[in-house]
Amino acid sequence: MKPAATSTVFVIDDDPLVRAAIQGMLKSVDLHSEAFETPQEFLTSKRSDGPSCLILDVRLPGANGLEFQHELAGAGIRIPIIFITGYGDIPMSVKAMKSGAVEFLTKPFRDQDLLDAIHQALDRDRIMRQQENELAELRRRFESLTAREREVMSLVVSGMLNKQVAFDLGTSEITVKIQRGNVMRKMQAESLAELVRMAAKLELPPGRSLGPSRTGRE
Repeated sequence: MKPAATSTVFVIDDDPLVRAAIQGMLKSVDLHSEAFETPQEFLTSKRSDGPSCLILDVRLPGANGLEFQHELAGAGIRIPIIFITGYGDIPMSVKAMKSGAVEFLTKPFRDQDLLDAIHQALDRDRIMRQQENELAELRRRFESLTAREREVMSLVVSGMLNKQVAFDLGTSEITVKIQRGNVMRKMQAESLAELVRMAAKLELPPGRSLGPSRTGRE
């Protein structure tokens, strides 16, 4: 069994005393951390693939934490963010939270408040990673289907019976039954309801648009 990846708390703050204090607190509760003075240092660093979160100062020299939040999102880097600031205001905190921040803490804050936010952020990241892995596995299974099996799956999850699928595809009901069985086996679905849920997670288009045409592989 593959061991669980170590969780990492990243810290970006231009004040070395703040970085040291946060890292010291994290070390006292056995949380691994890495600290950076600027967002650029964070972006160029080699980061582990385990669950993580980011403690980000709102005001940095030549940078703005809220802008960096949007930059990360635009680059496809999905990491839960905890903002800290000594100059926060309500509009700023609302903007940060609406953009997906886990928490917005004003200095000085209690260690426990920061720890609570960190655990919430790490839990969020674990769940997100698990969902992404499950979706990747579903896509792998779906890609193993032939073009015709994808058509059959599309019609079956839309609620059509085998005979209706056969009529729509211009084939025999027994052939559809076999292809439907192949779909269930390859997708590892134990019931039609489970197959429907899989199709919803994959956001598959309805009808016969999954396959090229009736000339596709049987």
